[in-house]
This record gives sequence, structure tokens and C-alpha cells, in this order.
Amino acid sequence: MAKQGKRLRKIAEGTDLEKNYALAEAIATAKANANAKFDETIEISMNLGIDPRHADQMVRGVVGLPNGTGKTVRVAVFARGPKADEARAAGADIVGAEDLMETVQGGTMDFDRCIATPDMMGLVGRLGKVLGPRGLMPNPKLGTVTMDVKGAVSAAKAGQVEFRAEKAGIVHAGIGKASFESEKLLENAKAFVDAIQRARPTGAKGTYVKKVAVSSSMGPGLKVDVASLSA
Repeated sequence: MAKQGKRLRKIAEGTDLEKNYALAEAIATAKANANAKFDETIEISMNLGIDPRHADQMVRGVVGLPNGTGKTVRVAVFARGPKADEARAAGADIVGAEDLMETVQGGTMDFDRCIATPDMMGLVGRLGKVLGPRGLMPNPKLGTVTMDVKGAVSAAKAGQVEFRAEKAGIVHAGIGKASFESEKLLENAKAFVDAIQRARPTGAKGTYVKKVAVSSSMGPGLKVDVASLSA
């Protein structure tokens, strides 16, 4: 812990943590600060003027990042017959029906995204208390309950990111790895910001995007000038 504290203090000494950075500059600075012994993720957080406790103010959706996330995504698919074969051909890591349900019920969830065909939702619905809290429950609004199994698996593998506002009205996502070029991270960040803007709920009043910050996994948060998001 002492070593980590020293590393963070050194970063803080060379970084103005009170400055409002333009989005591109914040990303470049966070990337430069990412000096841990692993390839850190560059993350963006947005504090929205919403109260997610009200249904008409929930912000939730998916967005495909043009340059991917740099993360290997393991995909599980609930399907039978030809659709199960389609899922395997598309690169799904785990495919099954009752057998997969039993595996999940047993506490093994070795996957990051869960997809299901509509006819499987009677089965998958029994797993709501297990999958729901982990954000893994298939949802037609997110494209994870679909007959287009191939498209859903391909999108998940290519860097599609799910987002959902937390109780405090904050949405966040990893937009790539520190090893990415700054331009690619910026493209991913803009795609995420655009998706959040498009997802503005009808119940949101006043200022929608209140605060934005960018950081690396192990680095300090950098304030982003909200006006720079539309630049």
C-alpha cells in the first residue's frame, strides 16, 4: 500500500487535479499517468442530472465502441438447436439450455455477457435473482434477448458496452486500454458520450450532464470541461 501511495503522490504532484480539462487532454493525461505494471483501463464517468429511482429518469443502454475495449469478453448464450449452433459458430464461449441454467444456479458464472433467444426466457427468468444483481440478465431493450444470435454475440465480442445509471445518477464505462492510441480512446469516449446524450430520459429536467471525469484504473480522476464534449 505504501508503494501505491508513493506512486499516486508522484502522479498528483505532476498533474493539476483542480483543472477542467478538455476531453482529449484529459484522456491523454490519464493515459500518460497509467504507469502501473499492467495495461490499465481508461475509464469515463458521467454524473447526470437524474434520479434513477423514478422509471422515467432511468438511463440504460448499450453502445458499440468503434475501437473495442481491449478486453476479452466471455459470452454465454441460452439457445437450443440451430440457434445454439449459430451461437457457437459466432464465437460464444458457453452455449446451453437446462444444463447452463443448472451451472448458473450452482454459482458458476464464468462469463461477462449473457444472451438468450426469446423462447428461452421462461428458463432464464428463473435465474433473475442470480443474474439480475450482476447486470447479466438478458434484456430485449439491450439486444440480448434476440433471434439474431450471431449479431448479438459478434457485437459483444467486438466491444459493445452496456451502461446503466447508478443510484447517484452516475454512469461509467471503460473506453479502452492505456496502450491504445489517444485518438482511438477519444473516438471511443465520444461514442459513449453520444450514447448517453441520446439516452436522455423524458423525465430529466434542467442540466443533464453535470460532471464528467476521466481516469485510468489506478490513477486519479481528472475533471472534464463539459462544454468540450460537444467540441
